[in-house]
Amino acid sequence: MATKSQAGAEAHSDEETVARATGEEEHARAEAGEDREVVEGAEREAGEDREAAEAVEPVAAEDREVIEAAEPRAGENPEPEEADGPEQKVPSGVGQGAGAVVSAALGLVSLSGGWIGTVAGARQQLVGQLRTSSTASVAKQIKAVYGDAWHTTALWAGLFALAALLTGVVVLARPAFGIPGRPQASWIKSVAWAGVSLGVIGLLLAVLKYSDALLALPSAG
Repeated sequence: MATKSQAGAEAHSDEETVARATGEEEHARAEAGEDREVVEGAEREAGEDREAAEAVEPVAAEDREVIEAAEPRAGENPEPEEADGPEQKVPSGVGQGAGAVVSAALGLVSLSGGWIGTVAGARQQLVGQLRTSSTASVAKQIKAVYGDAWHTTALWAGLFALAALLTGVVVLARPAFGIPGRPQASWIKSVAWAGVSLGVIGLLLAVLKYSDALLALPSAG
């Protein structure tokens, strides 16, 4: 009897071992299935990411083409490089405007000789009276008293005219020696040209007066 009991106990123990092994196998199979589902989910997500990347690639290619097309345009208008030295000061044009006004004023003065020319002419007339004796001929007296004074007035008028002409020319030529591409104000050009014109007219009149071609001295005969 004891032998049969032991055999039954051993048979029951084997059945429990088999059942336990079967349960462990099923549990391992379940875990393997879960792992397979996780792997399949990861592969599915990787496939979605791949599709998204493939969809983004054409857009990136278009952006790259736009950038490459814009690069030559940027090369056409390059930004000015910063100068190594100190920044150049942009002239305000005040000096040129003042020079143009001075040129026009000198041109107006040259037409009459100005106050300096009048005083110089009166002084030369006084000198002629002092140096000419009362016994001198009439022609000599006229030349010494009036002719020399007239020539002195014409000389000063010519000097003013020459100053007006040179000042106007310098003002008009100043932009050529300044910052390239900076235009000169139109009013400065107009006033400077007026000074140059008055200077030319005044210089011509001064030459005519000094050479007795204009308003010559009266004849003593």
